[in-house]
Amino acid sequence: VVTGKHKTLWPGKIVGSFVYGTRALYDFVDGHPAVELHPASIVNDPYRIARNHKMVSINTAVEIDITGQVCSESIGHVELSGVGGAFETHVGAQRGNGGRGIVAVRSLAANGQSKIVFELRPGAKVSISRNDIDTVVTEHGVAELLGRSVAQRVKALVAVAHPDHRSNLLKQATAAGYV
Repeated sequence: VVTGKHKTLWPGKIVGSFVYGTRALYDFVDGHPAVELHPASIVNDPYRIARNHKMVSINTAVEIDITGQVCSESIGHVELSGVGGAFETHVGAQRGNGGRGIVAVRSLAANGQSKIVFELRPGAKVSISRNDIDTVVTEHGVAELLGRSVAQRVKALVAVAHPDHRSNLLKQATAAGYV
C-alpha cells in the first residue's frame, strides 16, 4: 500500500530512521530497494519534511490537554520515549504545500482514564505545543484546532473526548474561564 509515488522528496521510497518489529518485517526491509534508512537528524528535519507536497504527519499522544498541548513522551515525570519526531514531523508537514499534522489518539487509556484531560500531569513533557497543533482525531470524531480560540479548542476537544468524561472536562473548563 505504501508506494511513495506521490512524494516530491524521495519519490518511490519508504524512508525512516529505524525499524522495529517482526522477523517478517526485518526480512522485508533487508536489502529492499524501496526502503531507505537515514539518521533521525535527516528524516525528522522539518525543512526536509516540508519539501513533500500534501505531506500528512500522524502522531499519537499519551495525553492532550483541553487547550491542545500534546504530551507524547512521558506520563508525568516518567519518560516513555526520547525527544524528537512528533514535533518535527507535525510542523514539517504543516510547513509543506497542502500539508497537515494530525494527532490520532484513543479517547481512553487502558486504565479507563481520559486521554483528553483538563491539564497535563505535573512533569509531563509538551511534545507539540498548542500553538502548533492542527487536528486531533479520536474514535469519537475530529477536532480541528489550527487557528482556533481557546474556547473553540476546548469545545472541539471535549466533543471528541470519551462521552463518560465530557461533562467533567466542560465543568473544569468553565470553572477556569475557558468557556
